[in-house]
Amino acid sequence: MDKKSKDRRTHFLLLPYPAQGHINPILQFSKLLQHEGVKVTLVSTLFYSKSLNKVPSNISFETISDGFDKGGVDEAENYETYFDSFRKVGSETLSNLIEKLDKQGQFNNIEQADWILCNTFYELDKEIADWSIKTWPTFRTVGPNIPSMFLDKQHKNEDYCVSQFESEDCIEWLNGKPNGSVVYVSFGSIASIDEDQMKEIAYGLRDSGNYFLWVVRASEDIKLPKDFEKKSNKGLIVKWCSQLKVLGHDSVGCFITHCGWNSTLEALCLGVPLIAIPQMSDQTTNAKYIVDVWKIGIRAKFDEKKIVRKEVLNDCIREILESERGKEIKNNAMMLKNLASKAINEGGSSHKNIREFLNDLFPLQPTSP
Repeated sequence: MDKKSKDRRTHFLLLPYPAQGHINPILQFSKLLQHEGVKVTLVSTLFYSKSLNKVPSNISFETISDGFDKGGVDEAENYETYFDSFRKVGSETLSNLIEKLDKQGQFNNIEQADWILCNTFYELDKEIADWSIKTWPTFRTVGPNIPSMFLDKQHKNEDYCVSQFESEDCIEWLNGKPNGSVVYVSFGSIASIDEDQMKEIAYGLRDSGNYFLWVVRASEDIKLPKDFEKKSNKGLIVKWCSQLKVLGHDSVGCFITHCGWNSTLEALCLGVPLIAIPQMSDQTTNAKYIVDVWKIGIRAKFDEKKIVRKEVLNDCIREILESERGKEIKNNAMMLKNLASKAINEGGSSHKNIREFLNDLFPLQPTSP
């Protein structure tokens, strides 16, 4: 790519894997880049782009193909087939997009892309990483990438500004509950919980006697016990909610989670203790950090059938909300919340790393006399 001219902004293409949990932190990172004067273009697949409710007006948006434009990953036979197609077709259509932006840049001095930030789950990451290491050998950590209003409050954004779902506001329900009294439950947008486990969670929440807010996706709703009320004096089940706003609410006392990285990071940043029930991928590792390294939660133990029974769940809830260990866990969570806030504040480690990252790519030129 051509060297950035002095009279236009650096232009980044952001290519996240087409799922909410990947797009959210990448998009939040783009806001940090924009704050430093960078132009950002978010790139997603044709299929996934149809399900996005909103994209911020100040961020350009482009699409590429993953080879499954009608149904995305659900159209493929399996994940391996999907990733193979994403690598081949995605690489080709991404190259076409870059060529298109280059041509537009000949007439519009802002379009040409300078850099690609890639988070895709597939092997194109390695190709881009090999190129990046030669160009920029020192990697730096940034983050946590959650909206500013929930940490340093330097900017007014209260959400990630892009969503695959329509909002279902739970805040009014939470407003009427005592501080630290609500058990929030969510297993993310991908993990599938089997029917026996759903039953144990449902009865465990009901028998605990605590208030609970449980996010159950439409595809998982059929697995709920037939006699289980979706709205009662103690509990509320919804298809979706603004997780950041829920975790930031004073009434929430703990979070039963699958330990997806975004959920883990959001709870850490908002000082909410966790009950870990990992399901797949990196979630077991995340649970290990939650319990043994950061000490901001406990892990609900599976039985021989790989199910967390209702009695075990009840014991975990009581331990977090009522025991001395629970108080220690809450204190640890609040300590990490404060550290996360310091990291992204002006002069914090994350803030410095972003500045150094951009300056390494495009060193400041001395001003002519």
